[in-house]
Amino acid sequence: MSGATATVTSKGQVTIPKKIREALAIREHTQLLFVLEGDSARVMPVGVRTLAELAGSLPATGPWPGMAEARRRYREDLADRS
Repeated sequence: MSGATATVTSKGQVTIPKKIREALAIREHTQLLFVLEGDSARVMPVGVRTLAELAGSLPATGPWPGMAEARRRYREDLADRS
């Protein structure tokens, strides 16, 4: 097990050591999940999924009408809200 230390600032902030950021591919704007486990915590980067990976994750409620029809329905819905 490898590790590194960091110091918490007065604002509760901490800088993740470079070797940890590199090992976990943590970059600017990466979201982190903090999980309490007894008297310790695990920190894990939240995975980002592409649209292709998300395809099919929700059930279809009907057949796809096509982009032109979807746009027409969207505009109609916006007009109804006004």
